[in-house]
Amino acid sequence: VGCNTGPPFYSCRGLNCSPSSGDFVCQVCHKVFPLQRMLTRHLKCHSLVKRHPCRYCGKGFNDTFDLKRHMRTHTGIRPYKCELCEKAFTQRCSLESHMRKIHGVQQQYAYRQRRSKIFVCEDCGFTSSRPDEYFLHMRQCHPGSPALRRYYRRQAQDNDSFSPTERKVNPYLLYSRPYYM
Repeated sequence: VGCNTGPPFYSCRGLNCSPSSGDFVCQVCHKVFPLQRMLTRHLKCHSLVKRHPCRYCGKGFNDTFDLKRHMRTHTGIRPYKCELCEKAFTQRCSLESHMRKIHGVQQQYAYRQRRSKIFVCEDCGFTSSRPDEYFLHMRQCHPGSPALRRYYRRQAQDNDSFSPTERKVNPYLLYSRPYYM
């Protein structure tokens, strides 16, 4: 069974491989992971039930991240662009690998340092580093988008957890058109 989830792993099928005491081994395919959470995520690829089907080809995934990555093969959306050449990539890790191998640029991130998040419209490829700008784009250009419906649902759930006097009002939900821009 093939699996392409998360950071690289190594397989213990080879003769020279022996997992160290801190490693976590998949009992199905014998792949080894340095962290329990990586093994737990990987185990989903062996499940016969796939909760998230691709709307283009029907292939199923158990993780929305894997579905999103797969769908970009159909849509051609490549939000991670190299600033040194014309190449663009579907995943940040592919861009970083390209920068290192082709341009000799090594990304310098501290241990567990988060990279800046970009918000990607999976309908047209629009990208923004600002969530407000992204949701404004979604509202204006793709008002029926499932991503926008999920956002509205999350906002409603967040507001339900507050008492009526504490409820937050999101300005982006107030207007159907951005009169305030």
